[in-house]
Amino acid sequence: MPQLRKDPILSRWVIITEERGKRPTDFRAQPQPSQPPEHCPFCPGNEARTPPEIIGYREEGTQANHPGWHIRVIPNPAPVLRVEGRLERRGLGMYDMITGIGAHEIIIETPEHDVDLPDLVPAQVERVLWAYRDRSLDLSRDPRLRYILIFRNHGASAGSIISHPHSQLIATPIVPKRVEEEIAGSKLYYEHKERCIACDIVRQELVERRRVVAENRNFLSFEPFASRFPFETWIIPKFHSCTFSLVDEEEITDLAYCLKETLMRLKAV
Repeated sequence: MPQLRKDPILSRWVIITEERGKRPTDFRAQPQPSQPPEHCPFCPGNEARTPPEIIGYREEGTQANHPGWHIRVIPNPAPVLRVEGRLERRGLGMYDMITGIGAHEIIIETPEHDVDLPDLVPAQVERVLWAYRDRSLDLSRDPRLRYILIFRNHGASAGSIISHPHSQLIATPIVPKRVEEEIAGSKLYYEHKERCIACDIVRQELVERRRVVAENRNFLSFEPFASRFPFETWIIPKFHSCTFSLVDEEEITDLAYCLKETLMRLKAV
C-alpha cells in the first residue's frame, strides 16, 4: 500500500510507493509512432490489455471495453495511490503519515494513435474536457479525497512511456502545500482589496495585451507576469468562477477552442 509522508521541515507531503518500480511490461517500453497500433495497449482492439474502463464516451450500441469509443478512462495499472482501503493518519514519533488512499486514472484521449491533443478536432478536445469534469465531479463525492490534479506528460523526457495521446488524473487525501499557498495568497489579496485576484489578473492582461496568447468569449490564455519557467501559460475564465466542475456547454466549447489554439501556438514555437 502506498503512503503519504510529511516532510517535517518543509511541511509538504510526499507519496512513497514501491509498486511503481514493478510496472507492467506493456507500460514499460516507449512505443514509437512508426510502430503498428496493435502493439499499443491504448489503441482500439487492445482494450483487454488495459484494466476495465471506468467510463467511456463511445458510439451508440457499442459495448464497454470494446472498440467504438471516442474516449476511455481506465485505472492506472501501476497507481501511485489506491482507492481501496481505509484512510488512516498515524504518527511515527515526530513524523506524520497517511495511508495512500486516493485515485490514479488514465484518460485515453482519442482512438487515433499518431495524433496529439493540439491536432484533435475541437469536438474531440471538448470530449476530453468533459471527461476531466465528469471524473472530477465523481471523485469529489468521496469524503476521503481533498484535491484532484489532472496532468499530461509530453514526450519521453517528461516521463511519458506510451506515445498514444493520454492524460492522467490523481486524487489525493491532502491539499498540496503549493495549492494551500495559492489559496492563502488569494485570500490575503481579497482581504486587502475586496476583489478577486484572478478577475483582476484577467482585467490587467486584457488592458496591457502584452502577454496574451489567445482569447474568446469566455477564456483568456496568457503568459503569467512572473513565469517560473519558459513557455508557462495560464488559461483563466473571463467570468468569476471558483471551480472547473461548474463549467457549462457553452463555456466548455470556448475552453476547448482556447486550449487547442494555445497548444497549437506552443507546438509551432
